[in-house]
Amino acid sequence: MSRRLTDNHSKRLNEQVKRNLERFPADFMFQLTRGEFDSLTSQIAMSKPGRGGRRTLPYAFTEHGALMAANILNSPRAVQMSVFVIRAFVKMRETLLGTRELARKRALLEKKLTCRLDSHEAAIVHVLQDLMQILNPPPPPPDPPRRRIGFQHPA
Repeated sequence: MSRRLTDNHSKRLNEQVKRNLERFPADFMFQLTRGEFDSLTSQIAMSKPGRGGRRTLPYAFTEHGALMAANILNSPRAVQMSVFVIRAFVKMRETLLGTRELARKRALLEKKLTCRLDSHEAAIVHVLQDLMQILNPPPPPPDPPRRRIGFQHPA
């Protein structure tokens, strides 16, 4: 019985969405492609093709679209679901904000480590240059020309 209610609710939601398309611009809702839908059917249990089930590609809602969809149905159950959807998105937003904070902290730590590595790399390069000079010293400068011993006639 609950399966029939779920199917019926989905059917009513789809009907209301089609009747209120002006409330769902492209950034609120989009239809899945055949590839996306096939990927979903391989991940979840769905009826086999030709044995009932979905005949059209389903719609997917963005955050704003889900909130709009939650507000187009008026039954008591739809109102409960509307409140549930809004709470879910509030919770999701809080979680994402926490994720952003972690990303910011990770970026700061990475920057600090990069600075340390840069100074260590510079020291290592300096040590390697000194070592290369020890192993491969430059040739000594040529001796200055020697003065000849004895009397030299001024020219």
